[in-house]
Amino acid sequence: MTPDKPSLFQRFFGGGATVLDRRKEARTAPPPDSKILIIDDSRTIVAVLGKMLRQGGYQAISALDAESGIALALRENPRLIFLDIVLPGMNGFAALRVLRREPITQRTPIIMMSGNMQATEQFYAQKHGADDFLKKPFPRAELFHRIERLLGPGPERPAEPADANQPTQIVGTPPSPEQA
Repeated sequence: MTPDKPSLFQRFFGGGATVLDRRKEARTAPPPDSKILIIDDSRTIVAVLGKMLRQGGYQAISALDAESGIALALRENPRLIFLDIVLPGMNGFAALRVLRREPITQRTPIIMMSGNMQATEQFYAQKHGADDFLKKPFPRAELFHRIERLLGPGPERPAEPADANQPTQIVGTPPSPEQA
């Protein structure tokens, strides 16, 4: 990698000083059963976001489409859901409405995500009951700030989660080449 060419991580989640800045206070680890569900049709987003979550002490589970994501949310009861707006089949807004009607997930914090930051997307995300909105790419510090704001701090952080380098389990239909 040349100095003037950003890495894949930097392109998707921001680069430069923002990513490298260290937090002023130590982040606390979540309880061991803290599952976070990622619903996104991009395997790259799922992999990178999943790795960051595991490094933060969370259990990352994921789905590549809304229908699989809803089924996984109802089965696994995650503490938080990251939900992309543009998905194959059912879009993120329709999935959000379904998740808000289900007793198991109606109070689960949901962060909508999109690479296309339109004011209307943010408006609809809030109107349909999303708890927050993140524009892709987003830096690691922003990600954990949003998670901690919605879930609160956990107990003291362990040195390193044992499964931080494990791949995220992915369910759902893989995107077609033009969606990837």
